[in-house]
Amino acid sequence: MDVFGWLRYLTPGTRLAVMGASGALVGMVPYLARISEGASYLSDDPHTCINCHIMTPEYASWQHSSHGRVTNCNDCHVPHSSLIAKYYFKGKDGSRHSYLFTLRREHQVIQAIPESRKVIQENCLRCHERVLEAVSPAHADFDRSCTDCHREVPHGRVHSLTSTPNAAVPPLSPVAPDWVIGKK
Repeated sequence: MDVFGWLRYLTPGTRLAVMGASGALVGMVPYLARISEGASYLSDDPHTCINCHIMTPEYASWQHSSHGRVTNCNDCHVPHSSLIAKYYFKGKDGSRHSYLFTLRREHQVIQAIPESRKVIQENCLRCHERVLEAVSPAHADFDRSCTDCHREVPHGRVHSLTSTPNAAVPPLSPVAPDWVIGKK
């Protein structure tokens, strides 16, 4: 089977253009993986969440909260029922974020969608279950969402790009390789 047989029907100039465009397209895949820090999305490193500038307020507010000392972003924002559920959710949610941020359809203040709220609630109960059983009867019935009362945990009352203009967060790595920007 001659997969590239159709190329012989093209003029030499068109063939060269098609091959050049194909090479550029193939070369873009590792480049896009590199500049988007693609491998970091497989980790639990909180720095991954600030690959996008819009997550800086959430990172800063988490980092300075009590949760910043004992959790990472995935502890609250992805399911922990299985590895498959975790990475399926990360892939699905990450794809949605990529779509929104690429097309500039994100909101100024990020809010969890219902599916994410459900995961966050499950993780609140997973981590704080023993505390809930030991404290007041107000927490005995879990028919309310934890964030109904604790909505400022751990990101604070207001978390938008304008609310944390000078937040100290790790700088983003340059998208161009060091040899391109002349960094030694």
